[in-house]
This record gives sequence, C-alpha cells and structure tokens, in this order.
Amino acid sequence: MNTHAKDKFPDKDKDRKPRKVKGEAGRDEKRGPADSGDDAGAKNPELAMIERVIKIRRVTKVTKGGKNMNFTALVVVGDGKGKAGYALGKAPEVSEAIRKAMGQARKRMVSLPVMGVTIPHDIVGEFSSHKVLLKPASLGTGIIACFPVRAICEAAGIRDILTKVLSKSSTPLNIIKAAFDGFQNIKQ
Repeated sequence: MNTHAKDKFPDKDKDRKPRKVKGEAGRDEKRGPADSGDDAGAKNPELAMIERVIKIRRVTKVTKGGKNMNFTALVVVGDGKGKAGYALGKAPEVSEAIRKAMGQARKRMVSLPVMGVTIPHDIVGEFSSHKVLLKPASLGTGIIACFPVRAICEAAGIRDILTKVLSKSSTPLNIIKAAFDGFQNIKQ
C-alpha cells in the first residue's frame, strides 16, 4: 500500500504563508529608512563598522597531557571615516576567536591622518624587519596594496593610495603593525 504524506495530512500546508523565491523581491521594492546604509550607522554605531578578517590559524600547545588546539584570528576594524584598529584573538573555536578579536580591535582604534580620500605625504612604516611604503595617489587611482594593508585602508576610508611592502617576509601581523606605524608617523 502506497500512501503519501500529503494524503494523510491534507490541511498541513494550508496555514503556511507562501515563501518568497530568491530574486522575487528585487530592486523594484522600496527600502525603508532602517535599510538604508547611511541611516543605519547613525542609529547604531556598531552597524557602521567595517570589519575584515585577515587570517585564521590553528595553533597547538603541546603539554604533558596531550595537545591543546586553539584558533587565532587576525582582524582589522574601522569606521570608514579615518579610524581603524587591529587585534589578534585566540579561542578554542573560530567564531569565538573572531568575536574576541573584533572586540579588542574596536577598543584599540586610532585616528589615521586622511586628507580627502588619500594620505598627506609619503612615509615608510617599520616594525621588526618589515617595512611598508605608503604614498598618496591621485583621485581615482584606487587602493594599490597587499591584502592586509588594503583591509586597513578600506576600514579607515582611504580610497586612493599606493603601497609597497619592502621586506622579503609576508607575515600579515607584522605588515599590519608596520603599516600602522607608518600611518601614525604621518605629520599633518
């Protein structure tokens, strides 16, 4: 005997609302004030933050009892108006490490000198053996940078800049520290 579920329960789907198909409510639908980008940041400053995860690593601590595995997350946070920060979070789960790092990065935000959509002058930032060259660019150039420096610039609201990593190593944390050193040494 072959019985189907809809034969047993004919009124099961009667009370459900019809589901929207992906793409059904497209661009023609009007957006409310809560959905617009500029107003959302004015009501809640947390929504206006630009957050970028740079790198996630699995790290292991070897102890007498065995191996303890954790994750580290390197993130950059900015408000798009000249402030940015970075942090490294560590936790047993990836999402927890990212959440910790985001919270720390928000606390450590610093003002970066922005002149329009670029920086005022050339500067070389240094940290350890890493050096990052930061140069202002003309309007419309865009962000010419490696991923960690690009994330800082996007988070801070810098749209036109030329950068070059002058070291052989490409450790993201040290590149970010060198870039922040360069930004903080710019004279206005």
